[in-house]
Amino acid sequence: MKAVVINRNGGIECLEIADLQEPKPGPNEVALEVRAAALNHLDIWVRKGRPGMTLDFPHVLGSDASGIVTEAGSDVEGMAIGDSVLLNPSLSCGMCEYCLRGEQNVCPSFSIMGLGRSGTFAERIVAPAGCIWQKPPYLTYEEAAALPLDHVTAWRMLMTRARLRPGETVLIHGIGGGAALAGLQWAKLAGASVVVTSSSDHKLDKAKQLGADHRINYRQTDVAAAVKDWTSGRGVDVIFDSVGAATWPINLKAIRRGGRIVHCGVTTGAEVTANLSQLYWNQVSVLGSTMGSQEDFRLMLRAAETAKLRPVVDSVHPLDQARDAMARMEAGEQFGKIVLTP
Repeated sequence: MKAVVINRNGGIECLEIADLQEPKPGPNEVALEVRAAALNHLDIWVRKGRPGMTLDFPHVLGSDASGIVTEAGSDVEGMAIGDSVLLNPSLSCGMCEYCLRGEQNVCPSFSIMGLGRSGTFAERIVAPAGCIWQKPPYLTYEEAAALPLDHVTAWRMLMTRARLRPGETVLIHGIGGGAALAGLQWAKLAGASVVVTSSSDHKLDKAKQLGADHRINYRQTDVAAAVKDWTSGRGVDVIFDSVGAATWPINLKAIRRGGRIVHCGVTTGAEVTANLSQLYWNQVSVLGSTMGSQEDFRLMLRAAETAKLRPVVDSVHPLDQARDAMARMEAGEQFGKIVLTP
């Protein structure tokens, strides 16, 4: 079968199309014929390598996928050959104190498809049965592949961690990426008012079409000052941040007293300097969030089906154009998810 692999860590030239042996499912696993697989920034970090990360080469990249069940392990129930499904890429041990109380994404051994095991950029994949969910019938395979990782991440950030309420105000940095757009979609469905930022007026215009109430070009405008002006000096209730170091100072100026800042990524760096008095005096909550629990995923998928939410798909590429697809994501040119079709 064809798959996108790396045989070493490094630049985009490390991506190769390889012929691999088709995987076979174990007793608690399911085999899928992949119809679509979506890119995430995680694919870049895995390709480049991180301290302490170990991979077995050749390593197949990719976390998100949708497809058709082709085989189920002997212990798998409730799944039939030919079912249209999507993948929850979260991996956990299922036995620790966190897993047993339904906090799988806090599991000490938590990992993600494409990182902790072979990924989804392939014609055939095998995944744990607990990761497989029925595909909402209104979604195309491309849309279904674009849903899981970013939308459960955004759901947990806003609904579980920040406990967003109708009528609140939300600031989302860097609109255009998958998580930020998912955050915009969920925040609007929850009845919030949303201000988004980007350096691209084109992306800001597209965000308006998705319901963004206010837009800020951060290269032309002081974001914190604009947010304060938009909220009549109060500041926003919630800040949704996947950017990291570059936006940390802005967040502390733009959040209201008693507001919540939720972080899920560090694309501009992880190290920041904090004035702790700004946190305790203004009673600001800073919350970390990674992916979501099984319950987060169930609620997210149920909400998506009820609202007939469609993830934003930027572009679709054949598997053998994986380098072009990843280059587009790495350059930040996309608005929405980039999808591969094996």
